[in-house]
Amino acid sequence: MTRTKDGATGFRVGHGRSQRWQEAVEAALRQLGDPPSGANLGFVYVTDHLAPAGRAIVSYLQQATGVEDWVGSTGIGILATGVEYLDEPAIVIMLSGFPEGEFQVFSPAAAPPALGSRTPGGFEAAHLALVHAGPHDDALPAQLADLCAGLASGYLVGGITSSRTRAYHFARAAFEEQLSGVVFSGAVPVAVRLTQGCSPLAAHAPRPVITAGEGNTIATLDHRPALDVLCDALGIAATDPDLREHLQGIHLGLPVAGSDTGDYLVRNLLGLDRKHGRLVIGEQVQVGQSVLFCRRDAQSAHEDLLRMLDAVRAGLAGPPRGGLYFSCLGRGERLFGRRSAELAIIQERLGDVPLAGFFCNGEIAHDRLYGYTGVLLLFG
Repeated sequence: MTRTKDGATGFRVGHGRSQRWQEAVEAALRQLGDPPSGANLGFVYVTDHLAPAGRAIVSYLQQATGVEDWVGSTGIGILATGVEYLDEPAIVIMLSGFPEGEFQVFSPAAAPPALGSRTPGGFEAAHLALVHAGPHDDALPAQLADLCAGLASGYLVGGITSSRTRAYHFARAAFEEQLSGVVFSGAVPVAVRLTQGCSPLAAHAPRPVITAGEGNTIATLDHRPALDVLCDALGIAATDPDLREHLQGIHLGLPVAGSDTGDYLVRNLLGLDRKHGRLVIGEQVQVGQSVLFCRRDAQSAHEDLLRMLDAVRAGLAGPPRGGLYFSCLGRGERLFGRRSAELAIIQERLGDVPLAGFFCNGEIAHDRLYGYTGVLLLFG
């Protein structure tokens, strides 16, 4: 899981902030120091303040480091080891080295390697992919499914760009739609985990089943008005005058079919119909589908993040060389109470692992789009 194949090198990270993108990049390069020997893949995340210079930034990094392959994204916020930058012009870069032939950058202009292809070392060339995606792309779910089907592990990890200006994602160049990223062979040891930021209500109780509903409206659960079932789980009455206040932080989880880890997709509770007892959520529903009610607050998020980090540590034979973290825009200081608190927890649990990432407009794990999650990829 964490073996280091001959030829692999370490990871180094640097970050900086400035109104001028050249100064921000230079500050990050100074902090990074000399590139690790054999560095051949870079990761770059920039806040949307610097997004208009996205193409120029990638070109500058290629020339300054001699590394041609860069992947990354713009974000309203970006992440580094122990630090979050939000609503300010900033950049984080991370350089790494992998054995030649064990990764391949892809983009709308360059297709990923085909399933079944082999590296010179005999490893599956299309094993796992790191992906970045453009926003507002209705075809994205189908694109994720197609890419996932072409991977030996069947696993993607990454996020959707978030920006108030140009929503670039990078793969040698800058793109605004579709998918880009990098595919790793089976020779690259990785560990992936996600944290939902929620805790189920009555986690061990039988999960109610949708018995009537259409579109994104749930009419009945277990043949009872859906609102009544939710109120029972909360221990309140559907007629409570403070009902909407009680529902603050409550979401619905849709269990993932076939998951052996109890995975579920968290979706917003968008509205309710008191007269008919219906619930409206941010997802299309199907009769026969089970649901669970979740609470999202600082304590739940903290506890679930620690659970995820402990699971990563327990699953690694040695310390990780570097990592990437993709966190929902609704997390960070909004959920953890202060700037960089989420990254401080990760640093405390994992140590000073070189880390980069961004605040996403949707997180990607396996072949699915998530919300309110943090997705962590560690390289062994």
